[in-house]
Order: sequence, then C-alpha cells, then structure tokens
Amino acid sequence: MRYVTTLIAGILAISMLAGSAQAEEGFARRTLGWGHVFNNDYIGDGADRWQTGSYFLSVLRGSRWTGELPDSPFSVMEYRFGTSIIAPTDLVAPAAIDRRYVGRLHFGANTYWQAHGAELRLGLGAVTIGPGTGVSDLHGTFHRWFSAPQPLVAANELGNRIIPVASAEAARDYRLGAAVIRPFVAARAGDEEILRAGVDLSFGPREEGALWLRDEITGQRYVGISGQEIAPPWAFTIGADAARVFGSDYFPAADGVDFEETRYRARAGVNMRFGGMGLFYGLTWLSEEFVGQPEGQVLGSLRFRMNF
Repeated sequence: MRYVTTLIAGILAISMLAGSAQAEEGFARRTLGWGHVFNNDYIGDGADRWQTGSYFLSVLRGSRWTGELPDSPFSVMEYRFGTSIIAPTDLVAPAAIDRRYVGRLHFGANTYWQAHGAELRLGLGAVTIGPGTGVSDLHGTFHRWFSAPQPLVAANELGNRIIPVASAEAARDYRLGAAVIRPFVAARAGDEEILRAGVDLSFGPREEGALWLRDEITGQRYVGISGQEIAPPWAFTIGADAARVFGSDYFPAADGVDFEETRYRARAGVNMRFGGMGLFYGLTWLSEEFVGQPEGQVLGSLRFRMNF
C-alpha cells in the first residue's frame, strides 16, 4: 500500500500542475472521455507466457474537446492506470534459461498537443513491481477461478521497486484517399530505455474528431475520446514498428538472461462503432524480448465502449 500511495501522490502533483495551467486560461476542467484496453495471449496464440496479460484504463481530462488536439500542452491530460504480468514459458517449472516473473502496476500522466503539423505526447509516471503490488496474488486467484495452473514461478518474482518513467511520441497523419498513414517515433526511459520508430495505416471510414491512445505493450491504437459516428460502422488498422533497447530492469545481470537489443511488433485490428457502442479487436505479434527466447508471441487485444 505504501508504494501505491507514493505513486498516487506523484500523479496528483502532476494533475495539480496541469490544473493550475488550465486555471490561468479561465476554463473549468472536466472528464472528456475514457479509454481502456485488455491484452492477453489466450485471445492471441492461446499460450500463457512472457507478456501474458495486461489491462490499462485512462481518464481524459480538459476544459473542452474540439475534435482536434490543442496547440499547447496540459490542455488535454490523460491519467493512465494499469496492471500487467510478465511470466516465463512455464508457470510451474520454468526452463533454466528463461525470464523472471514480474507483476507490475502502472501509473502515469500524459499530455497531448499539436505543433508544426505533428501530434505530440509527453508522459511522466512510474512502474511498481514486485510482490508488494499484489499482482501475483491476483494472478493466482484468477487461475483458481478458471482451474488453470497456479503461477508457482511467482515465488521467484522480481523484488519490490518503484521506477520513475518518462515517455514521448511524435507522429503525423498523411491522407492517401480513404486511408491514413501515420509514421511515428517514440522514446521511453525508466524501467526500460527504448527508442522506437514505426508506422500505422488505417483504412475504411475513420472516426473523425476522436483522440486515439496507444497501448504501450502492443502499440495498438484505441479511442480515448469518442468522435463522430462512422458509416459503414467498421474500419481496419495495420501497423509495425522496430525498437532499439538500451537497458531493461526486467533482466537483472545476476539472472544470466540478457535482453534482446532489437524488438519488432506487427499488428492488425478492426474498429466497429454502432451508435453509442464501440468494439475493437486486434492481434499483435511481438518478437523475442530476451536472448534464448525460442520464438515470438501473439497477443489479442479487446476494447468495448458505450457512450451515453
């Protein structure tokens, strides 16, 4: 509980800073939208390993939403909370060369704005890992409910730590007829030091005026602030990116397992919108993340929304 309290205090400090900046403009802040995404390999390749599961919830706050990003930071803020599990290949008897079990809680604040034709994001937050998060206990509870093997590897879970995290992304949309191509670059420092570059392509009717968020595990983009209803009610996305990894706290030197210095992701998804209801389903291939990992994995992603 001490870790959670510390992290919430940090996020509140960021919120107060953003709120002060907005107050100077003379506008009251309000909730503009909600975003969430669930990832799991059971709805992907059917396994239970490595980046095995995660859930992220975002609250979007600001004075107003006009259908496009503001021209300055802190006018639109995203407060993101989440949990994720990293696991070795076998939850009961892992191989000698495999990654450690990690239970994670994520807390962060992101601000979105546009400048010189580019869409920008800057984020600060923290990741808490270790038994103190309670994630491994929750993992075990879910497995008991569904009569799945207990994650005995959690006995060797990485120890309790709080790791500050900073991240940023810059992207730009280019319209190609009915399609939109979006190259982007991103960076992350904290639990992992990563530089990433990639591209997303959407085709079919697009939900205009929406604010799209990016999931940090898969790179899938999903709606945080809803836009205009589309017709026909579905659109498709594909994307890929490559990353250079300079460091990772999830691979202690003492374990004898090192991280891969390059990572790749390839993804596809479909967005459906029926009135106030929306559904997203996507698949993402993740390349090997550590030396000795025998193959990549496929995660499935789900997001359901209902607007009133």
